[in-house]
Amino acid sequence: MSDAISFLAPRADVLARRSQIVADLTDLLPPECLIHEPRELVPFETDAFVSYRRLPLAVALPRTTAEVSAIMRYCHRYGIPVVPRGAGTSLSGGAIPQEDAVVLGLSKMNSILEIDLPNRVAVVQAGVTNLNISESVSADGFFYAPDPSSQLACTIGGNIGMNSGGAHCLKYGVTTNNLLGVKMVLVDGTVIELGGKALDAAGYDLLGLVCGHEGQLGIVTEATVRLIAKPEGARPVLFGFETSEEAGACVADVIAAGIVPVAIEFMDKPAIEICEAFAHAGYPLDVGALLIVEVEGSEAEMDAMLKDIVEIARRHGVKTVRECQSATEAALIWKGRKSAFGATGRIADYICMDGTVPLSQLSHVLKRTAEIIDHYGLRVANVFHAGDGNMHPLILFNANDPEDAARAEAAGNDILKLCVDAGGCLTGEHGVGIEKRDLMRHQYSEADLAQQMAARAAFDPGWLLNPSKVFPLEGRPAA
Repeated sequence: MSDAISFLAPRADVLARRSQIVADLTDLLPPECLIHEPRELVPFETDAFVSYRRLPLAVALPRTTAEVSAIMRYCHRYGIPVVPRGAGTSLSGGAIPQEDAVVLGLSKMNSILEIDLPNRVAVVQAGVTNLNISESVSADGFFYAPDPSSQLACTIGGNIGMNSGGAHCLKYGVTTNNLLGVKMVLVDGTVIELGGKALDAAGYDLLGLVCGHEGQLGIVTEATVRLIAKPEGARPVLFGFETSEEAGACVADVIAAGIVPVAIEFMDKPAIEICEAFAHAGYPLDVGALLIVEVEGSEAEMDAMLKDIVEIARRHGVKTVRECQSATEAALIWKGRKSAFGATGRIADYICMDGTVPLSQLSHVLKRTAEIIDHYGLRVANVFHAGDGNMHPLILFNANDPEDAARAEAAGNDILKLCVDAGGCLTGEHGVGIEKRDLMRHQYSEADLAQQMAARAAFDPGWLLNPSKVFPLEGRPAA
């Protein structure tokens, strides 16, 4: 499997100058901010897409925007590729390096620079973890809405790179809907600022282009993010169904009715059993599929919304409706869902896919996903953001069996093609990285890809930033 996805060939001239490059970087950074010994580089050879790995030339860990600028200016001058890295939680291989690349990690840039409650914004360095923002303003009655399952570890810089979402994106949107501004270092070391505390900025919406750029347009070093007031109350409810198709149809009808809960999360039977064994959240084990529906507002508002949702669920044969009775129970329900990826890793190796489909196609895609998995002789646990159709089938396999691993990757590709064919797209929040790079032609025409690559090249004409990612290696413009 490790040879299935190709990388660009390392630049021979860069490899030949490795010793000099390390010496030059030593002049730019203090010793604790530069890693270059082969044994110490190993933790940076892959990210959460662990099937692929490459040992980088060196790892730079700057502490300030000025240090990032100096590194970028140097690498640009000598044609050295740079791979940005946040916490390394990318599930699409977005932070996997190359042998000729300097990994630029932002873990030391982890300060919250400003909390501005009157304007409901926070200014943070790119290495601040997602959850840390909410924790820093929780006592004041605010939170930061995007909440990926990896929010305890993942950083804002990585969230911006992949336009990450989370369970509550149904109501509050993904990163792009909660990002107001960035400070970014371009490939030649130039520092620019896009957006700010105002709700709208003049000129082209370059901020919208940057959010989701997968580290190919520059290095985001600071972000201004939106803070949201906590709701008066919140209540998760468990809905159990006989089949995944019934649960999927229920989701489609809830949204079609104009009802927008704060979250609708889906688990099929394998996922329910895995998460319950880990978190002991009280999930029903006698159902084929489970929805976690969270509503918020006043007690009267929550009661009214739940009444309408329960009525729709009954039309789809709901077997179990269980409202949480305490904050502790609510926390357990969400612990089970947010632990799904880690809990699955306890029982098998897996690939986590990330396709998005129209809600009207959810039942069809779930059924076809099961058929694809059966065809390859594999197992799957489905757990995903059902409210916006962002699917995350976890394809279980044995990483020590090359044939099994190859089947898992082929099954994943077929599922992603299915999502596109159903009117959806290749990624909802994990990004393209290397995982979906060679499927981009299944979604986009050559003209579409050429326009996207032209926009990328406007920022980085030499294709030095994260060069093996996102776009098919064949057909790229000459650097």
